[in-house]
Parts: sequence; structure tokens; C-alpha cells
Amino acid sequence: MDNVECGMCNRKMNELEQNILAIIQDAFPLEERPYLVLADQLGSDEQSVFAAVEGLRKSGIIRRIGGVYDSKALGFISRLCAGKVPTISAGASDDFALNEFAATVNEIPAITHDYVRSHEYNVWFTVIAQNEEEIQKIVEAVCSKSKLHDVHILSATKKYKINTVMGAVAPTKTEDEKGVILSGAQCAKSKDLEKKALTDCDRIRIRVACTDIPHTLTPFKDWGVSCDELREDLALKRMRRFGAILRHQEAGFAFNAMVCFAELDKNPNNSAGAILAQKPFISHCYDRPAFEGFPYTLYAMMHAQSAYELDRNIKEAAESIGNPDYVVLHSVRELKKTSYCFFA
Repeated sequence: MDNVECGMCNRKMNELEQNILAIIQDAFPLEERPYLVLADQLGSDEQSVFAAVEGLRKSGIIRRIGGVYDSKALGFISRLCAGKVPTISAGASDDFALNEFAATVNEIPAITHDYVRSHEYNVWFTVIAQNEEEIQKIVEAVCSKSKLHDVHILSATKKYKINTVMGAVAPTKTEDEKGVILSGAQCAKSKDLEKKALTDCDRIRIRVACTDIPHTLTPFKDWGVSCDELREDLALKRMRRFGAILRHQEAGFAFNAMVCFAELDKNPNNSAGAILAQKPFISHCYDRPAFEGFPYTLYAMMHAQSAYELDRNIKEAAESIGNPDYVVLHSVRELKKTSYCFFA
């Protein structure tokens, strides 16, 4: 296998690193010695695997290794916000209003993702909170401290796909006795597990698991977190996955766009969202309400390794659902990308 160039970090991933990423994005082993488990899977040794992962973390390809939790399952809600921030003429080096907006957002932990996109609605950001009123207050605070205006707070009326695993074949999935789909390396015996209220111990564990594992051979022990309890979080669907969260640009997927499609005929047997969810280059796909000046309701986040590939992917996606009207919002600038720390 040839070495793969890692986007903007100007380094090559070797075969071991590629194979490691193919596993740990979705299923970092929830075991006391996770690198030893990986070494057994890959025909390598524990120290070599640990060194390879540490190298990927140091280079910035891996942003974090930890839990990716479902906000709704934990009693939180997430909303995508679209708004406008005035910009100065193209090519100018100093965009004061945009920088002021970015600085304001960076001070608010509830805002996790923030992008400038190629549209009249040029800023799109995600807010996580416990209720609609709290989200409204956060948005109003940003508006009062910056030149953000004409903001629309958008819920996801239907979710078709949430999958940020890039450039890898998904690990084998196993279905347990209750139909819960778990990664092969993370299967828990969950037939006796029922939905249950969060305890204080659960909240402490989840808060820790939202951060980055220690840089040691025994990260869970050094974290003070039980692997069995993390497997239980997966089985109860509190956690979507435990794995490596990548910086897509550094991992080789430097070309990204949010493609929004106009209202489609609702055929339950041929859902456009379900069709798009099958595309490997689409990481997120949702139905959202249209709003004035933006008559699009189906959102798909697409990734590629070149401008040509991205354009080809967009055309393929549109053709697969009957070529409806759509708009492409290219990712112009990433202002913020963090993981929300629940119960912090």
C-alpha cells in the first residue's frame, strides 16, 4: 500500500498508520491495554502501535480520542444556526467584524462548531444546551457582542446519518440480543440493560470521556474510567462511538461543502435522505425547516480530497435523488471545532 499524504500537515501516513485509523475512528479498544489489542489485530507490537497513534496525535491528524455522546440521550438539544456577519471586500486581509464574531464564539463552550461558508448566510454554527430558551439566550449574547444578525435557529426534523469516520472501511458491526448495533471491538453484554436515569457517577464519567485520553499505554486506568461502564454507555446508546476524532483537512479531506437541497416529494419508500445517507462521502444528512431566503430542507455534508472530486460527488448525489434545486455552501474558513463537554 502506498503512503497517503495527509492534507495540510505535509506528511505521509504509512501503512500502519492508515490501518490504525481504519480501526480507531469507530472502535478504539475499550480494554485496559488498548494498544496491545490493536497490535494483535494488526500483527504489530504494542510500542509500535502506541508510537504511531502518538505521532498522529502530535501531527494534528487526530484531534481527540474519546467518547462521542448523543446529546438528546443525555437530556441536551443541539441546533444549527445560520446568520450573517458583514465582510469587507474580497482579498482584503483584515475582516474586523468576522474576527470579532469568531472571538466571541470562541469564548462560549456551548458553541462547538463554527464555519464561514460561501453564501449570503455566511456563518453557520452549532449550539448545544439543555433547552430552547438557553440556546436563544446564547444566540442573543453573540448578536449583542458582535455584528451577527438575521440568525435562524434550525432543528433537525429528521436525522438520516451522523458519521464522521473518514477514509476507512467501517469495522464489522455486531447486533446484540436487543438489536443494539455495536462495533465489534466494543460489544457489551446488554440484554439485561434497560434505559435508566443518569447518576452522579455517570455524569462524572461522561464528563471525563468527553475529553482526550491520556498519552499512556493504560489510558483508561490513568483516566480513572471503567471500560465496562463505557461499553454500557454504548449499549444504552448514550454514546454513539468511542474513537479518534480527526481533523479532516489534515487527514487528507481538505475540500468540504454543505449541500442543501430544495423540498422534495415525500415518498417514504424512496427517501432522498436515506439515499444520500448511503454515500460514503457524506458524513451528515438531515432534514431541516426552510426559512425566508433559504428554501432548502435537506442538508448533506460532503467531503473530498480535491475540488474535482467534491464537484463530482455533489453531482452524483444530486442525480441520485432526481436533480432537485440545490445550493453548495463551500467551507471557506473554520472558526471553531471542538467537542462539547457534557456536565462540565
